[in-house]
Amino acid sequence: MPLTKLNFKPGINKEETDYSNEGGWVDGDKVRFRKGRVEKIGGWEKFSPNSIIGSARALHSWISLEGRRYLGIGTTNKYYIEEGGTYNDITPIRKNTTNAATFAATNGSSTLTVTDASHGAVNGDFVTFSSAVALGVSGNITAAVLNQEYQIDLVTGTNTYTITAKDTSGATVTANANDSGNGGSATDAAYQTNSGLDFYVQSTGWGVGTWGAGTWGSATSLLASNQLRLWTHDNFGENLIINPRAGGIFRWEENNGLSTRALQLSGISGANLVPTVGLQVITSETDRHLIVLGADPISGSSRTGTIDPMLVAFSDQENELQFEPLTTNTAGSLRLSSGSTIIGGLKARQEILIWTDTSLYSMNFIGPPLTFAINLINEGAGLIGPKAAVNSPKGVFYMSKKGFYFYNGAVQKLPCSVQDYVFSDLNESQAFKCFAGLNEEFSEVWFFYPSLTDNENEISRYAIYNYEENSWSIGSLERYSWLAAGVFDKPIAAGEASSTKFIYEHEKGFNNDTDSMDGVFVESADVDIADGDNYVFLKKVLPDILFVNDIGTSQNGAVNIVLKRRDFSNQTLSTDSTTQITSSSTFGSLRSRGRQFVLRFESDDDNTESDRKNYKWRLGNTRVEIQPSGRR
Repeated sequence: MPLTKLNFKPGINKEETDYSNEGGWVDGDKVRFRKGRVEKIGGWEKFSPNSIIGSARALHSWISLEGRRYLGIGTTNKYYIEEGGTYNDITPIRKNTTNAATFAATNGSSTLTVTDASHGAVNGDFVTFSSAVALGVSGNITAAVLNQEYQIDLVTGTNTYTITAKDTSGATVTANANDSGNGGSATDAAYQTNSGLDFYVQSTGWGVGTWGAGTWGSATSLLASNQLRLWTHDNFGENLIINPRAGGIFRWEENNGLSTRALQLSGISGANLVPTVGLQVITSETDRHLIVLGADPISGSSRTGTIDPMLVAFSDQENELQFEPLTTNTAGSLRLSSGSTIIGGLKARQEILIWTDTSLYSMNFIGPPLTFAINLINEGAGLIGPKAAVNSPKGVFYMSKKGFYFYNGAVQKLPCSVQDYVFSDLNESQAFKCFAGLNEEFSEVWFFYPSLTDNENEISRYAIYNYEENSWSIGSLERYSWLAAGVFDKPIAAGEASSTKFIYEHEKGFNNDTDSMDGVFVESADVDIADGDNYVFLKKVLPDILFVNDIGTSQNGAVNIVLKRRDFSNQTLSTDSTTQITSSSTFGSLRSRGRQFVLRFESDDDNTESDRKNYKWRLGNTRVEIQPSGRR
């Protein structure tokens, strides 16, 4: 019988019916479209075998003058700088207390109650004790148990909180009857900057935030501790400027080494009217100003300490410590008018883009006396979340609450064949977590979002836009942030495995770290012969599938081809048969009778894991053997 060649259009299309999209693809996961063809995406491997504490929602890389490659990682609880596979904790210290902390233990319990007046901690904060002594002779709560870093379990009052006793290996320790002391009178405590939330809180006001985060009956202000923890970071020379959203502004000095912590910028010698809080920090590279979005305003001879969510403050040129506007410098501030709060900013070509909740502004250096000019570019297409925009060789792509957009001098809405699918599935309560990432090797922008379908508050799905071929694909993958290749050869992303947080290097091999990549598939729209006028009998498929391993040579792998059919467009699809295709297969037997057929290509999830590891597959022109089978 004659063979029929099936040519499918590139991209997933969820905007049309399965029948009207004939010749296209309607669904997929962990596949991309390259040169018009479907292929399995690249895999990922752990960037370092070491884990991190907290969800890493911000990544930043740079190279020192001596050639050291650094990776900055801002998590829910910590800020790390990675070098050589080691995660160095540079989280700023918020408060030090001297000879003040005491401990109380209960026989048979691992819970310790710490008393430290006006500690200012919130649940999840980290504190390091030193100079404590054992709670008793022959007790289990020794000095070594006490004198280490702890994460606070529960804030029980202004002056008290609880921790879980542990030994130096991290194993829980239970107090005995001899642990009746208080740790002595010389215990010091170093409190790290308040942890932020791992979920988005819609607004501030009464009853907002975590238990113990404020005083009962008081309104909640815009604070770093009651916001989704999103760090921003940028370099000022070799030094790193970091800012937890709605929190303080800090500087880590490269010359001081990785064993030192970041320090509050406003407290460094020579600082003059530096903002004490902000929503985001950006360095304007060409003119060398430090810019703080959502800064606290100046009042008299100091800053107010309260965020103005529409205020943009900038330092003197070449001096990140000088923010006082003078006739002899270029420091100053501007206030935006369209919107209610700044969502995020991004460096683009010769300009800085600033989004509010409703609008987009362009900020350009013009020199003294005004220093910067701000122009309103667009109203009505704000940013859905602070990390939801990315710069690319083509321009800036971003995600708003209304769709996907492109900016290259003017704002354009991207034609999107999966828009309704994505935004109807978007968990709007956690939309602030949405972020965008660039995968330049494949001309892709990845938009990650939390899914209602998955019934999770965390990021679980993505939509990929190929800006060279104007095609879209979709899939599922839990990630918290993304960093484009540059300083590092491959894209870097944050995720987790078995509830342990890791950093991953993407487009490495074809596996899910050391495991197989499961759930890979693509499914066609309905295919019919002669507009479905006749029933046909499909008996054979001749595959055109390329299998390769990570060094580009032929690799034994397996793909299942699943045949589904129906007689009318509104009928539910029925699965008739499945055939396995390997690199040596000449054809696959698929037998079904009907008017409309659907082909699904999937990694062989029904076989051993070895059949799904270490290879990718790429589709060519599939041919099928079909013969007429009457009208009824």
